[in-house]
Amino acid sequence: MKKNLEKIARENGHYSPRMVKFVYEGLGYTVKKVVTEPLHVSGQALCEGLRRLALKKWGRLAMLVLNTGGVKTTRDFGEIVYTLIKHKWMSAQPNDSIDDFNDVYDFKTVFKDKFKF
Repeated sequence: MKKNLEKIARENGHYSPRMVKFVYEGLGYTVKKVVTEPLHVSGQALCEGLRRLALKKWGRLAMLVLNTGGVKTTRDFGEIVYTLIKHKWMSAQPNDSIDDFNDVYDFKTVFKDKFKF
């Protein structure tokens, strides 16, 4: 039986349970709203979906909420994804890499500088 997301987050210790749940929820959101090929979601596409979902859920507070939960860069999204892969909540293709999440965008730029009311 799989561990629940909250237990996974507590064991990992780097990210709040809220952020682990957010990334998992973000996968479904990305499949529905961002990608055209739903059989595989790249790290970059998932980061884009998570950006959109964060703005939708939290608006101008998105960066604050993410940072408070331990997420400060897109690499942090990748760290959570690969933790979820390890616990069989997500899966990866052989050519996927955690490095796909490196520097996809800058949080300050997308959540503060480009924020529109």
